[in-house]
Amino acid sequence: MFVGTQAQGVFHDLLPSIVCERDQKQATPIVILPSQSLSFFKAFNKAWNRACSSIQGAILVPKNKVYHLKQITFSGPCQFDLTMLNYGTIKASPRRSDYEKDRLHWIKFKDVENLRVEGGGTINGNEKIWWRNSCKINKALSCKHAPTAVTFYQCNNLRVANLRFKNAQQMHLTFQKCLNVLALNVRVIAPGNSPNTDGIHVTDTQNIQIMNSLIRTGDDYISIVNGSKNVRATDITCGPGHGISIGSLGADNSEDYVSNVFVNRARLKGTTNAVRIKTWQGGRGYAKNIKFQNIVMNNVTNPILIDQNYCDQEGPCEEQSSAQVSA
Repeated sequence: MFVGTQAQGVFHDLLPSIVCERDQKQATPIVILPSQSLSFFKAFNKAWNRACSSIQGAILVPKNKVYHLKQITFSGPCQFDLTMLNYGTIKASPRRSDYEKDRLHWIKFKDVENLRVEGGGTINGNEKIWWRNSCKINKALSCKHAPTAVTFYQCNNLRVANLRFKNAQQMHLTFQKCLNVLALNVRVIAPGNSPNTDGIHVTDTQNIQIMNSLIRTGDDYISIVNGSKNVRATDITCGPGHGISIGSLGADNSEDYVSNVFVNRARLKGTTNAVRIKTWQGGRGYAKNIKFQNIVMNNVTNPILIDQNYCDQEGPCEEQSSAQVSA
């Protein structure tokens, strides 16, 4: 049973990456250049390892260049606060073999405290090999997961700002098991017919603010799922896509909880849904203290939708007792 309430130094041109770190006695950055023979993957790994063990480390990715990168995980904990400044374009490798070790993630930040990722550059999921092999595009294919473009996992006191996310393999940006997050001035862009390309996915994350952002995708703009609490989204412009969603919750008879969600000053144009809560039959838990306020809608099919029989799978969903949502 679901119960819902209140539903209302600089990066050298010839080299793939650079690390700047500050000496304890000097304000001048110390520039560390990897060998020109390093691949982008090895160069980013080396840069991260040096920055993560440095005092006030920072990784800089310069503008006007494209850096092709295969699946990579940036792991903490780090010695001190860390900043990654992306001014260029980081583009996913087009080879599916580069994701054999981890089919669910492309770029992953894991167990990092006090991290800032910003800079005004682009993160491009290089979607083509994934979208054309999606069961939602080709019904003859079996459904398989594609990588999320960028995942922050167990990252606390996190700031993601002034970045463009484009054409993700599947979801664009995920916050999972994070605490105290600010996502500010992000642009998430994918065609309206792109499969499962959620803009910002919030799961098991608490105290997150999403502000002043533009999201145009083929799926949910913002999806908020189990374990998430104290989620605030303000000044969001969206469309096309499927709306700002709580859920889905309760798949496979699970027990899911979402609470304290406040969406304020959102503009939605040309969307299938504006704001919605979606739960599977047979699930348990609650979605409570949900408030949508000052929502402007234009050419929206379903302005407000509470779907207690959500079903997103290859075959029909088994008939079970419906979730109960009170508004």
